Amino acid sequence: MKTRLNCPCGEYIRGTDEEDLIQKTQSHLSEKHPDHNYSRDEILFIAY
Repeated sequence: MKTRLNCPCGEYIRGTDEEDLIQKTQSHLSEKHPDHNYSRDEILFIAY
């Protein structure tokens, strides 16, 4: 299960599970990078 992700902007995002990570990543993207939309699969692809 992937629960961590490093955004290229330097933000470290950690979730309790994959769904939590996806939710937190999408929240980060909408706040900090509103011009970037990533799907669930794209987020999990760059997560570890």
